[in-house]
Amino acid sequence: MALSKKVTVFDVFDRAKSGQKVDENEWDYKIIPQTASRLKEKYGIKMDKKVMVPTDRNLIDNLFKAGLEMLVECGVYCMDTGRVIKFTEEEILTSVKAAPSRVVLGEGKDAVVMETRSYQDKKPPVIQGGPTGAPVSEDMFIGVHQSYAQEPLVDTIVDGVLQTINGHDPVPGSPWEIAAVKSEAILIRAAQLRAGRPGMGL
Repeated sequence: MALSKKVTVFDVFDRAKSGQKVDENEWDYKIIPQTASRLKEKYGIKMDKKVMVPTDRNLIDNLFKAGLEMLVECGVYCMDTGRVIKFTEEEILTSVKAAPSRVVLGEGKDAVVMETRSYQDKKPPVIQGGPTGAPVSEDMFIGVHQSYAQEPLVDTIVDGVLQTINGHDPVPGSPWEIAAVKSEAILIRAAQLRAGRPGMGL
């Protein structure tokens, strides 16, 4: 059987406007946990809290099957429209097959290669460090990001967001939000330069 075509960003946009309308609380507190619980039982998934990365082949296969079935059944919730974006199993498998196996993050001497790894892989993973979307004050912004950039273990930065911009709240949809986003990129690059790693991926 031929796999279906890849889903485009235009397909996702259209489905986000036309998908089933679902209340966010129903999604968060009913649909997702109840579906996960049912599939956990269906596939006999039992996790050992002492094992961070499972290596049992049967468990790995069942986790994939349960995850695939959950994505097909539940779809993805779009908070902006309050609708569910649905995908067929064929669309999901086509996207998985088409996904790149490696990508270069950053540039020059600071570049790192993120590539597909199996649970048996001896290569270390790419380490991303940073406040990861947490609000950071203007006076601490460069220093906080520099502290991550100067850690040799950290390969790329996952940045925080400015709590204020020139003392103003960066309200979504406002000019202050645009100013904050532009300033964040400039300040993080300055932090990386101070740490001697100007080409780190961001």
